Amino acid sequence: MTDLPSNLANIFREDKEPSVIFAELLPVLGEELKCDRIFLYARNPQTKVGIVVSCWRRTPEIPDVDDYEWKQEPESLAKEDPLFAAALNTKPSIFIEDVETANSEIVNKEFEQKTFGHKALIHAHLCQEGLLWGILQPCIFDKPRTWQESDRYIIAQIETKITPLIIKYIKQTQQ
Repeated sequence: MTDLPSNLANIFREDKEPSVIFAELLPVLGEELKCDRIFLYARNPQTKVGIVVSCWRRTPEIPDVDDYEWKQEPESLAKEDPLFAAALNTKPSIFIEDVETANSEIVNKEFEQKTFGHKALIHAHLCQEGLLWGILQPCIFDKPRTWQESDRYIIAQIETKITPLIIKYIKQTQQ
């Protein structure tokens, strides 16, 4: 594979504000990955405040996320959530096929169930120069999911394209 599918690549062809690109991207990416929900979390690595910038849900029955305002990240978050700790340490993105059976050093099953309720997810880390600027999280609710090589490729390409946009968004909104 050398290119993103055209439906995704087209989103990045025009010079648009990051928030517009995010709003256009999530539904197309959700359909492409055949997932139930995707949200995009932005964070200022200096102040450790974050916000859900955009969320797409396949149906209204899928739970929404409720972090649409800038909030201070809890000090305990990296201890409670090994996925967030990995993101803070700018580790490669993590593909979880089944929250129930995942290694407890990688996934805190109770935290994921209580906070998000999903069965399978991608924890895509948007990092630059050793700093975490955001997380893109596609997920599935009703069953485990084997993430294919094509899914991994798409996520890697999207990470590359949206990381500079999430940084621009944070700098624009956090002045």
